[in-house]
Amino acid sequence: MGFADLSIAEIAADYSIPVEEVFSLCDQLGIAYKHQKTRLALEDAKAIISQILSEIYPRGTSNSMGDTKVT
Repeated sequence: MGFADLSIAEIAADYSIPVEEVFSLCDQLGIAYKHQKTRLALEDAKAIISQILSEIYPRGTSNSMGDTKVT
């Protein structure tokens, strides 16, 4: 398993969410961490980012590219 070279703090900053919210997602997804500077495995980072994006762009809503049409 490779490393994404992203920390919990960097993901929080990139998506403008509190570090505590990323900690909560780690707990929900069963991802081990020690602190906000913990470097994440690639698959773990992808899982967290996917969860964040699913909360930002819930199913059936339009994203910034306008790919999904709400009917």
